[in-house]
Amino acid sequence: MNINDEFETISAIATPLGTGGVGIVRISGSKAFDIAIKMFSKPDLQPGKINHGWVCDNGLKIDEVVVLPFKAPNSYTGEDVVEFQGHGGPNVVKKILDLTIKNGARLAQRGEFTKRAFLNKKLDLSQAEAVLDIIHAKTTDFAQKSANNLSGALTKEISTIKSSIFTLYSRIIAAVDFPEDVVEPEYSYLKEEIEKNLSAIDKILKTANASNIMRQGIKIAIAGCPNAGKSSLFNALLNLERAIVTDIPGTTRDVIQESIDVDGIPVTLIDTAGIRDNSDVDKVEAIGIEYTKNCVENADLILFLFDWSKGFDANDALIYEMIEHKPHIKIASKADLAEVPNPEALNISSKTGYNIDELKEKIKEAVLDKNALETEFVTNQRQQECLNNAKKSLTNALIAVQNGEIQDLISIDIKAALLALDEITGEVITDEILENIFEHFCIGK
Repeated sequence: MNINDEFETISAIATPLGTGGVGIVRISGSKAFDIAIKMFSKPDLQPGKINHGWVCDNGLKIDEVVVLPFKAPNSYTGEDVVEFQGHGGPNVVKKILDLTIKNGARLAQRGEFTKRAFLNKKLDLSQAEAVLDIIHAKTTDFAQKSANNLSGALTKEISTIKSSIFTLYSRIIAAVDFPEDVVEPEYSYLKEEIEKNLSAIDKILKTANASNIMRQGIKIAIAGCPNAGKSSLFNALLNLERAIVTDIPGTTRDVIQESIDVDGIPVTLIDTAGIRDNSDVDKVEAIGIEYTKNCVENADLILFLFDWSKGFDANDALIYEMIEHKPHIKIASKADLAEVPNPEALNISSKTGYNIDELKEKIKEAVLDKNALETEFVTNQRQQECLNNAKKSLTNALIAVQNGEIQDLISIDIKAALLALDEITGEVITDEILENIFEHFCIGK
């Protein structure tokens, strides 16, 4: 994006394309009010108030709308903003957008409204990224943690660490610059402060895996012999009769998958064909078994089922050998028909619902640190890289302190840690990183 483009008035459709009850076109920039007035049936717009009228093109009524005008800096972008809220027909909304461009706006680029909010200091960079996370959240839990980021939870945590490191850095620099007036801080003090901040950074980084899983989700494959109860478990976890269940071996011949929320974790759940000797099956089922093996190999977690009402036989053992090197949960199914529980597996009954909730807990334990979901905020890979860079610089500073090196040299690594943390909130940022972040937004946000 050319820097001169930042000062142009932009416009875009802010609602999903397609038929809907309401369609919104948003304008932002110094000409927003001038453009809106040219299109509106009334001669003026009152900021902060709801305005009702018509969008017109040379006197021809296009749509009845509600117009929301915001004067800078009291808007999402920090600029003058006008929103037209009309009926959600795609042709009507497109016509309103075309009129904004005809009257002096240009089409906004991806994420440009939020980018302007960042540039105008309405949001810091971590809050801007939270907007994207909220839009794409796959679970309610992740949406809530992203909303916490938007409200400043991560910013507050990072600011606390930065403030502490800055105080440490300032004391060293003061002593270096004014040796006759300021005494160097004790090395024991430097060690204590650096270790304190390393601990604070580590605390945030411990949530990294959970953050990535909640954002991206995991693939879970259900595997086992034919008639082990895979499709029944699939339906029980979905709480929906999605897969066909019969007592005929080989009923499931293809891979079936659905998305579910397992206690805040977005999961792609995969029901697979039962694995058995290919010589005993037809061509279609054989293809399904090959698909199953591929799914098992690529899954993040495997639910290995065996029919405990019939015992654990040689076929079960062969399949278990295939998957035991991967993360898995061993499940004894049809526990309602078994005489005694299996002591080496989780006993469940998809028919009665026995231990289904316990299975969900075990899934969560298998993929997440048990304390990972207790944090109020989430981090993304860019932020985690910045935190790791800050940690590396502070670790180097700590080694230098322990070796008794001169404090002028120690301050270099401490400053590097500060700059790494500044990248999280955007005080220090390159154009390349900025463009990479906002190109993932949709147009209109």
